[in-house]
Amino acid sequence: MSALVLALAAGAAVGLALGALGGGGSVLAVPALIYLLGFTPAAATTAGLIIVTATSLTALYAHARAGTVRWKAGTLFAAAGLVPAAVAGAAAAHLPQALLTAAFAVVAALAAVRMLRPARTTDGHGRRTVRPARAARAARAARAGAGLGALTGLLGVGGGFLAVPALVTVLAFEMQAAVGTSLLVISANSLASLATRGATTAGLDWALIGPFTGAAILGAWDGKRLAAKVTGTLLRRTFAIVLLAVAAFMLVDAFA
Repeated sequence: MSALVLALAAGAAVGLALGALGGGGSVLAVPALIYLLGFTPAAATTAGLIIVTATSLTALYAHARAGTVRWKAGTLFAAAGLVPAAVAGAAAAHLPQALLTAAFAVVAALAAVRMLRPARTTDGHGRRTVRPARAARAARAARAGAGLGALTGLLGVGGGFLAVPALVTVLAFEMQAAVGTSLLVISANSLASLATRGATTAGLDWALIGPFTGAAILGAWDGKRLAAKVTGTLLRRTFAIVLLAVAAFMLVDAFA
C-alpha cells in the first residue's frame, strides 16, 4: 500500500476521532506517522501538531456555528497552558527518541483507561457529588490547563482526551459544550507549541502531511455528524480499545 493511501486513511481516522470526541486525534496521528509513514518520534510530534491544529480549527468553526463553544471559559482554560506548551515544546527537541515514544505510550494508555471508566456522578454512597466553590474550580481549571499545555508541547498531543473530562468535571460543562470548547483549547495549545518548533519543521515530508491533514479535516466534519447518531459511550469505548492496543505496541517498541 502506498504512503499516500496510508496518509489519507490515517488522516480520516484522526479526523473522525477529533470531530466525534473533541479529542483523541493526536494520540492516533503520532503513532500513524511513526509506524505507517516512517517519521521519527520528534518529527511525528511536530507533524502531529500541524495536523491537529488545522483539524481542530476547522472543527472549532463547525462547533462555533452550532453554538457549543464557551469562549470566555475556554480562553481562560487555554491561557493557563500557553507558557507550559511553549516551554515543553522547546524541551522536546532535546529528549531521546525512545523516551518520547515511551512517554507518549504511557499517556495514551492512561487516556484509554480514563475513557473506559464510567463517569463519576456520585460520592460512593449513592449521593451526587457536590460541585466545588467557584474559586476552587478556577484553581483546578488553571492547574488542568497548565498540565494540558505541557503535554501538548512535549508530546505533540492536542490534549482533548484530557480537556473534555476536565471541562465536564471541573467547570460542569454539558458534554456538547465540553467537546466544542476543548477544540478551542487544543488549537491554542498546539499553536503555542508550534511557535517553539520552527527549526523542526524544515525536514518534514509535506507531500504526506498535506494529504493527511486534508483527510483529517474532512473526517472531522463526518465525526461531528457521527457523534449525533451513535452513543457517546460506544464511541469512547471503541476508541479506548484501539488506543490501548496502540499504546502496548509503542511500549514494546520503545524498550525492544
